[in-house]
Amino acid sequence: MKAFFVAGTGTDLGKTHIGCKLLEAVRNRDLKVDAFKPVVSGFDPEAPETSDPARLAVALGRPDAWAEVSPRRYRAPLAPNLAARLEGDILRMDDLIADCRAWLSGRDVDLALVEGAGGVMSPMTDEATNLDLMAALGLPILLVAGSYLGTASHLLTALEVVRARSLTVAAIVVSESLDAPDLDQTVEMLRAFERRAPILVAPRAGLDAGELADVLLG
Repeated sequence: MKAFFVAGTGTDLGKTHIGCKLLEAVRNRDLKVDAFKPVVSGFDPEAPETSDPARLAVALGRPDAWAEVSPRRYRAPLAPNLAARLEGDILRMDDLIADCRAWLSGRDVDLALVEGAGGVMSPMTDEATNLDLMAALGLPILLVAGSYLGTASHLLTALEVVRARSLTVAAIVVSESLDAPDLDQTVEMLRAFERRAPILVAPRAGLDAGELADVLLG
């Protein structure tokens, strides 16, 4: 089984969109896939179909499986620890790690994705970040960045902190941001600074997820 942690250099850059496209591309090869988002905030129980877990479940071909995709769901569109606290809950990193490990151990698929919440350094609990979860799991990273002005600093900073924790970046996807500088120019600049991980492009017109699948599945 190939398993990856889908992380972002920030929030709302397209992690779930990229993950869904990748899952669909791999399924189209008659391979088995699964996805897990251990905690999600901004979840509306009155309209679960609009949520990230529901989008991932659809990409898996199991549209009713959103509760399995994300077992910890909170209403407020805040950092998970803050959203949980509003509902009288306290998130603990040990629990999130245990959830992920148990889920990974039970998979019999060709590709498994674990998706974080927010950016690499976004708080997950009162004392730990996404990066702490990533380091505990030790999965290779699929890192999603935007193409907005300033993305180079955010991406290179994320690469530094991820690699400082001895994590491997399997691939980088630059997702085209609205009203951003020229996408090709941005990617060319990023490639001048990052030569270790392949950098793929996700234009708003559509992502060729087959290329990403080739990179990750080898």
